[in-house]
Amino acid sequence: MYFRPRTLHEAVDNLAAHGGQVLSGGTDFYPALGERTISSPVVDVSGVAELRGISMESDHVRIGGLTTWTDVLRTPLPRCFDALKAAAREVGAVQIQNRGTVAGNLCNASPAADGVPPLLALNAEVELVSREGRRKLPLSNFIIGNRKTLRRPDEVLANIFVPRDLDQARSLFLKLGSRRYLVISIVMVAAVVKADHTGRLEEARIAVGSCSVVAQRLTELERSLRGAKAVPGFSKLVSAEHLAPLSPIDDVRATAAYRREAALTMVRRALEACVEAR
Repeated sequence: MYFRPRTLHEAVDNLAAHGGQVLSGGTDFYPALGERTISSPVVDVSGVAELRGISMESDHVRIGGLTTWTDVLRTPLPRCFDALKAAAREVGAVQIQNRGTVAGNLCNASPAADGVPPLLALNAEVELVSREGRRKLPLSNFIIGNRKTLRRPDEVLANIFVPRDLDQARSLFLKLGSRRYLVISIVMVAAVVKADHTGRLEEARIAVGSCSVVAQRLTELERSLRGAKAVPGFSKLVSAEHLAPLSPIDDVRATAAYRREAALTMVRRALEACVEAR
């Protein structure tokens, strides 16, 4: 069975009645099928206009679940979103960026999902909608494992909300891969840094992807950096112990030891770059 609802209400009704797979851009769904045929109902939400677009509210930015990565790149956003825009440029080729959605990237829940670390560093929340109502979850709680989230089968990830508490903070996204373009990451780092008028750090948020089954915020490091003088070289405050929450693996792209060492270097580089650009 194939359903193509035109409203969110119709979409959740379809899911409640028939279950199945939520589909939009299909950039993960179809490659995952391989040579298999579709065997479950499909609810194609690509025609639900209310799920697409970015709006600026007084206290948050709303990113509709069907917003594409090209939409993210083309929309004027506060400075703290620079890391998310940089990640958007890394999501496959331009054709994928034109079709792939923010919600799809989060719900696919790959440890190497480019959009997750920048949104974690922005304290993003996701809004899930079903026939029973709406609920919000911090993104940090939503993804619970490799290809696993807390989305129920009857829910649609309708919106992503980012609080506007650090609009003018500097942010940066770094990605390490085996080549420059069209690559699954070995390590990703997103950082958001805000300094006060004296040059001391008020806030530092650091998230690392591809080094654990779920991208991780380095909260102990963030606490230790608050109040530090934001001057060149301050990133030496970051030690290997600060990366203890990470659990990288050996795979065809890199060894766990290489990932851990690369993550330390990239965290330091991201923090330095944020300070230099103040």
